[in-house]
Amino acid sequence: MTPVGPGTRIGVLGGGQLGRMLAEAGRPLGFTFRFWDPGSAEAIQGFGDHLRAAWDDDDAFERFVEGVEVVTLEFENVPVELVRRIAARVPVRPGAAALEVAQDRLNEKRRFTELGIRTNAFRSVDSESGLGAALDEIGMPAVLKTRRLGYDGKGQRVLRDAADVEGAFDALGGVPCILEAFVPFDREVSLVAVRTLEGELHPWPLVENRHHEGILVRTDAPADGVSESVRRQAEEGVRALADSLDYVGTLAVEFFQTGDVLLANEMAPRVHNSGHWTQDGATTSQFENHLRAITALPLGPASLARPTVMLNLIGERGDPATLLEYEGSRLHDYGKSPRPGRKVGHVNLVGSTATQARQRAEALLGHLGGGEPIVCT
Repeated sequence: MTPVGPGTRIGVLGGGQLGRMLAEAGRPLGFTFRFWDPGSAEAIQGFGDHLRAAWDDDDAFERFVEGVEVVTLEFENVPVELVRRIAARVPVRPGAAALEVAQDRLNEKRRFTELGIRTNAFRSVDSESGLGAALDEIGMPAVLKTRRLGYDGKGQRVLRDAADVEGAFDALGGVPCILEAFVPFDREVSLVAVRTLEGELHPWPLVENRHHEGILVRTDAPADGVSESVRRQAEEGVRALADSLDYVGTLAVEFFQTGDVLLANEMAPRVHNSGHWTQDGATTSQFENHLRAITALPLGPASLARPTVMLNLIGERGDPATLLEYEGSRLHDYGKSPRPGRKVGHVNLVGSTATQARQRAEALLGHLGGGEPIVCT
């Protein structure tokens, strides 16, 4: 593919904050954007054309593909068949192969295993009796998850004893599930990387993540005390996964770390929340490099420019004056209406050292809520 020039229109499936941040990164490069999202997509209003229509709307399909050079994904809950249909007309990067794996937790775990990427024990569960059989093999504690559509802690239940097991399958809708062994991990980390059309993989530094009720609330970049063994496991795993999918663009994989061992938890075939720190702490952000990769432009360095702590704003934005009071604070608002449990923005706190970035983050958290991980609830 010949690198594209200014004025090139990029089609985006989805209209959330990730699409907004892609557009923010793409405007200086001369790109314009067309978003297809069945919802109100308030985050991307003013950042491009919004095609509001159901995924199976044939007229919308024709209007979406007309005049776009390349299509990408803003979130993964898009019908795979639609992506294949679009790809017959316009390149989609990443493509249907990555989406098909990421949409199904069982397919995802099986792909990790096939590639030699370590993961926790898992079993398929298709019935209440099947759950019992799976528990006989996995044991407790364990986590029962729907195979599809779960995100930010939704669609899962932790099973610690018999009382938790009773009715658990039905409580998740009686849909196909996966049972995973509970991992007593030391910490959660993730690796975000970008892969070019030529197959070159460029990873950003490994980062440490903290979650609350299944929602990412904090990312420290870089992760502290990463051994060469851990770094190699993460990079080799992501490389193997990306190569197996002929992946183009930004890809994220989350891991549980226990000692010097990484266990792959899940992948995201798109720019990722744990990569938001790159907007202010990396030489080139995950958003810009994603766009460069899918349009065959040369990549910018995927390197650390300055240590950063990313804090999600959940439920409410809070007072911008307070959020920006601390030196090194960078506010990113998503333009979304506040509601409980909803990500409405994030703050990146940068420092000349990792210690300084963390001190600034802790000071802000302490001012807002006594050091709790969620900035605003």
